[in-house]
Amino acid sequence: MSMQVKPVILEGRRVRLEPLQLSHADAFYSVCQDPEIWRYMPYKQPTALSEMEAWIVLALDAQERGTDVPFAILDRNAGHALGSTRYLNIMPKDYGLEIGWTWLTETARRTPVNTECKYLLLRHAFETLGAIRVQLKTDSRNVTSQRAIERIGAVKEGILRNHVIMPDGYYRHSVYYSIVESEWPTVKAYLEDKLSIM
Repeated sequence: MSMQVKPVILEGRRVRLEPLQLSHADAFYSVCQDPEIWRYMPYKQPTALSEMEAWIVLALDAQERGTDVPFAILDRNAGHALGSTRYLNIMPKDYGLEIGWTWLTETARRTPVNTECKYLLLRHAFETLGAIRVQLKTDSRNVTSQRAIERIGAVKEGILRNHVIMPDGYYRHSVYYSIVESEWPTVKAYLEDKLSIM
């Protein structure tokens, strides 16, 4: 048997993660004009609706190939778009996957949104999909992202040098983290406690 990762709706107290669709393009384009969102992304900032649509098409193509499952992040109560995240680098035979490509609107940053998204994705990965490893990575320059990943309890594994060529030609070094199945109960308890007081 192998791990079966399919599109799914995940809901928390504050956010709803729903399968990414082309119908999200308008809302995404209107909220993703902050250059900070794309600063460390290996994809240039969409400057037209058609480019946002192309970004979604690429994500859906990866889903069709079985390597990614992309999500739209929505405010659970108001319904408006807050950003996107996804499962990627899915390894069904080895029961592993990555959480990444996460971006949030400026209003959602430094709020419980990212923590709750990671909690929902991790819980689904470990408790429903049966994952034995979940990895996360970030640009070595993105110290804010590294601290956020460390705060959820992920273990730093190392750096892949010259890992990705960025849209501006920069050779990005990627910092890798992971959580393995034996660590999930501790991480889960920590995140549930953190979310209860946020």
